[in-house]
Formats: sequence, C-alpha cells, structure tokens
Amino acid sequence: MGKTRNVSLDTVVTEFILLGLAHPRNLRVLLSLVFFTIYILTQLGNLLILLTVWADPKLHARPMYILLAVLSFLDMWLSSVIVPKIILSFTPASKAMPFGGCVAQLYFFHFLGSTQCFLYTLMAYDRYLAICRPLHYPVLMNGRLCTILVTGAWVAGSIHGSIQVILTFRLPYCGPNEVDYFICDIPAVLRLACADTTVNELVTFVDIGVVAASCFMLILLSYANIVHAVLKMSTADGRRRAFSTCGSHLTVVTVYYVPCIFIYLRAGSKSPLDGAVAVFYTVVTPLLNPIIYTLRNQDVKSALKRITMGRGATSD
Repeated sequence: MGKTRNVSLDTVVTEFILLGLAHPRNLRVLLSLVFFTIYILTQLGNLLILLTVWADPKLHARPMYILLAVLSFLDMWLSSVIVPKIILSFTPASKAMPFGGCVAQLYFFHFLGSTQCFLYTLMAYDRYLAICRPLHYPVLMNGRLCTILVTGAWVAGSIHGSIQVILTFRLPYCGPNEVDYFICDIPAVLRLACADTTVNELVTFVDIGVVAASCFMLILLSYANIVHAVLKMSTADGRRRAFSTCGSHLTVVTVYYVPCIFIYLRAGSKSPLDGAVAVFYTVVTPLLNPIIYTLRNQDVKSALKRITMGRGATSD
C-alpha cells in the first residue's frame, strides 16, 4: 500500500528530476555515444524498412509487411520518446522535466508501447493463418481486415495510455520530486505520490501486467500451432523458411515481453535491476527489429536489392 503524506499547496510539484540510469561517472561520454549511436541506427534501420515496404508493391500488398511497416513506425517514435532523454542524463544538462512534460512522456510511452504489444499479437495471428490455414489466408487476412485490426490496436493503445495518465496524475504530488528512473514511468512516479497508491498499483497489475502476459500467451499458443504445422511439412526447405520467419518474430517478442512483464507485475517493488531490464524493451528491441527482420527475411532482402540496383520494385 502506498504511503500517504500531507499535501501543502506550497510544496506542490511543478517539475520532476529524472535521475537516469545508474552509471560510473567516468563512463558518461562513452555511454552517451553508445546510446546516440543506438538511436541513429534505430531510426535509420526502421526508416529503411518503411521505405522498402512503401516502394515495393509486392510488400505493401501483403498484410505481413503492412504490420512490419507499422511496427517500424512505432519503433521510431518509441525510441524518440525514450532515448534522447537517456542521452541527456549523461550530460551536464539539467535533468528537470516540467510536470506537463512528464505527463506527455508517460502517455506516449504507454500509448506506443501498448500498441506495439497488440501489434506483436496480430503479427503472430497473421503467421498462424498463413502457415496453419494457407488456403483460407487470403479471405481471413486481407488488406481491409488488416487495416481494421491495426486501427483497433492504435485505438486500444490510446485508451490504455489515457487511462494510465489519468490514474497516475490524479494523485497529488507534494515532494520529493526526484524520479529514480530514466523516464517518467508509472512505478517510479507513483513512489512520489502523496496519497494511497493501492488502486493505481492494482490497475497497473491488471491493465499492463495481465494484458501483456495474456498477449504473450496468445503468441506462444499461435506458435505452438505453427510449430506443429511446420513439422508436418514434407520439404526441408519449407520447414526452414517457416522457422526462419517465425523465429525472427518470436525472438523480438521474447526480448520485448519478458522484461515488460517482469517490471509491471512487480509494480510496487523497487529493484536496481528495473532500469537495466527496461532498457531491453525500450532501447534494444527497436534496434533489433529492423536488423532481424531485414537480415532474416528473404522478401525484404530481395526488395532492397531491387531498389538499390535501380531496377525498380515493379520490374519483376
């Protein structure tokens, strides 16, 4: 149960101080360069996937690559919400963030993150239909339905972000104002509230932890059926291609979901590992997505080759 403190109008918090990631002082320059490099590579990699899917008619006509393009777009924005603030934490610049800025960061972090969570589930469902029900795939996952599902994921993510922001910032904050984290996120901000946070922690557990865990279980269920179907394939090449495509998705999903569940199912706890674990799904995963899906996807590699050779996407 959260601790309740007396609220005074004279001590109402107007800004938060982000303490950032724990690090040795002599590694500040190196760490800032590392995260800056990660940010640039993340933006370029995901932009490359977006442009490739947009430029190649074979890709943007298939639901799988529409979902991949949306994922790249989300990764670019999620990285922009998180990484620049981490880089600033390694510099002498002020660590203060206005109250409204903290509200905005928390909203966009959970809006984009939850939309990504739903999108991973849709991608698993798409692969399940393509491999387990190939004859019905064009009907069950056409362009129109894919657009509806993606729109639903965005709407659900926006609702989730709004609920979390309203519940978190309806509480009074009267000091201290130091957020022991690298972003304004729910568990770290709630520790500064001058009111009982039990309801917030319960909602966080249900709305984030349980929903994320449920999506993860649905993905695992989809892939259990996929593995069963793949093992029945008569050709080794077919099995290899199916495992290659699905293995990429499952790798990224694991890197994203496991740290997320670890943090939000323990919303009331305070562990020094939380910051390091959160870096995996907020910083590393957006970087891994374009690398994994580009290097291990033959269709994307073929489209890139056509584009870079100047032959045009329609030459085939």
